[in-house]
Amino acid sequence: MVIKKNKIVEERIRLSAKLNFINDLYEVNFQALGTNCAVKFKSSSSKESKHFFNNILAWIVDYESRYSRYLSDSLIGLINSNAGISPVEINDDDEKLFTVCDEMYFFTKGVFDPTALPLINLWNWKSKNPIIPDKCSIDSAKKKVNWKKVERRPGSFFLSEKGMEIDLGGIGKEYAVDQLVQIAVTQHGIKDLMIDFGQDVFALGAPSGKPAWHIGLDDAYNPGSCWAGVAVNNFSVASSGDYLRCFILDGIRYSHIIDIRSGYPVSHGSRSVTVISPSCVMAGILSTTAFILGVENGLKLIESYYRAEGCITTEKYRSKTSKFDEYVVS
Repeated sequence: MVIKKNKIVEERIRLSAKLNFINDLYEVNFQALGTNCAVKFKSSSSKESKHFFNNILAWIVDYESRYSRYLSDSLIGLINSNAGISPVEINDDDEKLFTVCDEMYFFTKGVFDPTALPLINLWNWKSKNPIIPDKCSIDSAKKKVNWKKVERRPGSFFLSEKGMEIDLGGIGKEYAVDQLVQIAVTQHGIKDLMIDFGQDVFALGAPSGKPAWHIGLDDAYNPGSCWAGVAVNNFSVASSGDYLRCFILDGIRYSHIIDIRSGYPVSHGSRSVTVISPSCVMAGILSTTAFILGVENGLKLIESYYRAEGCITTEKYRSKTSKFDEYVVS
């Protein structure tokens, strides 16, 4: 199946894109995947930097055009509109992405589920006048959420029941970051770069004169400022939280992060989770899942993954894995 570049997506990304040279680093900035995107890297020449710049933009245009749930003619749009009707043809790249979804669903014991869109749409936290869904509507939406009901065969993907929908929001940006790191290394020979897609970050190598990249951690108690920074190389840093995206109704605070097990927003007092991990996909999955699970079980999950460290901020305190502070810099 051929999914064409979406012209609106392409125009937005290319019009927003800028390439600058600052402090011995080339820096690319653009708007994609619903967030601010930045790529900083070292390059041996202006010509090579422009080649990488153009490659980044072409790749991300294709990626968003294919996997955005907001586009009716994207692969995700076609899969959702054909739920309960017919399978949709997919290619090898799609297979790889959906295999990662399989792995993350298994790893989180179903807390991460790409078919959660019926619940996400039901709560609709972006509405100017949010309402609390009734229990009957929540229970109905929950019945449509189950990754195990997806029927995958070589070259095809099928949502087996009408009303089922997938959303790659919990994994899409992170997967894109990891893929662009591989493109930078294998196709362009870049050894030092940092990719930041809406606080989903991968840092490779280091900037000139420094042993590592320094990444600020947003303060959930004081949004817009950092409570600390971490120094990393060849690691990813991802943060999840609801301190910027929530609504308050009748004095009750509702998170934008839904626990699909209950069908309701997370409400145990967590405000943000930051995870350091060897891949951006895993850092993102760990941070979001730990946020849903809460402090005790969230830290256990993070510690269960090799070389991952994390910090969970609640309304009253911060809890960290045993070696998280080894990355913290003043």
